[in-house]
Amino acid sequence: MNTTVIEVEPVAIAVWLEKRTVFIELTDGRIFGFPADRFKILSQATDEELKEVKIELNGYALRWENLDEDLTVAGVIAGKFQLPLPRRAA
Repeated sequence: MNTTVIEVEPVAIAVWLEKRTVFIELTDGRIFGFPADRFKILSQATDEELKEVKIELNGYALRWENLDEDLTVAGVIAGKFQLPLPRRAA
């Protein structure tokens, strides 16, 4: 029996924010969250500005029009952040 497996990169089908965390629902059923403050422009944005995120490029990118910021879904899933995690108080 010859079985061919076709791998398809998951893309975003929904996006929302909770307490400065951006959540993405992917086509493969996973929900992925990342801190907005790990990106330079997003870290300076207000909560209202962050909520204006849209899915673009058929689910391959996130776009904040008013901030002129674009992130690839693959990049955030891979952990390609611009800023380190903030230090937690001991």
